[in-house]
Amino acid sequence: MHRTISPNPALAAVFILVATVFIAGTTLIAKALGTEASGVPLHPLQISFGRFAFAFLAITTVVALRRPRFTRPHWGLHLGRTSFGWMGVTLMFASVAYIPLADATAITFLNPVFAMLLAIPLLGERVGPWRWAAAAIALLGAMILLRPTPASFQPASLLALAAAAVMGLELIFIKRLAGRERPLQILWVNNLLGTVIACSAVVAVWQPPSAEQWALMAALGCMMACAQGCFINGIARADASFVAPFSYATLIFATLYDLAVFAVVPDAVTVLGAVIILAGAALLAWREGRLRPPTLHVDSGAQADQDFSR
Repeated sequence: MHRTISPNPALAAVFILVATVFIAGTTLIAKALGTEASGVPLHPLQISFGRFAFAFLAITTVVALRRPRFTRPHWGLHLGRTSFGWMGVTLMFASVAYIPLADATAITFLNPVFAMLLAIPLLGERVGPWRWAAAAIALLGAMILLRPTPASFQPASLLALAAAAVMGLELIFIKRLAGRERPLQILWVNNLLGTVIACSAVVAVWQPPSAEQWALMAALGCMMACAQGCFINGIARADASFVAPFSYATLIFATLYDLAVFAVVPDAVTVLGAVIILAGAALLAWREGRLRPPTLHVDSGAQADQDFSR
């Protein structure tokens, strides 16, 4: 039996904003773990291990308490989605150790643009002029943030760009998963497979974390689980085109965290590039919202993963 949640745009906006607080917090913790702020820097593979392992524990606790009815998972789609998701998260965590959180966060907002471009050959989707315009605007902002001059180019920005591209591939698999399974099942399977992949990959670079680093990795995973839960609750109460702009608050919180903890002040190039990327992403979200019907059912919450794939 499917449970329907009544539309509540105001509450949906609150859930999305709380989710952005958590997701920005995960990038801050990843930066602390990847730099000397918490001791000997951890490898990005070890940080992504913490993200998946502790998120899996948190979500498994929820599953054990709620005891939802799971259907048979589509393991092939889940494995493809999780593999690219794990890779994208790892690249994102690698980038934030070297560039400002605002830059890395803004660049990864390109993931729906890459997903749109990849959907043409992989899903046979047709792209109209509005969506092409949105992609062009967002990519222009990315070029500004990459600072492509010999004096200002930041090679680590390419890690964030690669993360956005890989997350775009992840969205292709999420689109295939949407509507097939319940949101909680998708999150649980995603974090289960992510933990298996992360455990296998981290063996070669493992170093014993300090007690503080263990605590930070636990916080990282739990915050990611909370962010995903908030986003699903938000997307269940309002159409995706309505909640998408609120998700861009991640950039605001990431900037504030970077300023408060690492005293990093965004420069004019960062502000200009971020604004242009967000303009393109907002236009794309608006256009996508016009092209698909509203979804206000809990079982349709798989769309939440499409808009919040990290």
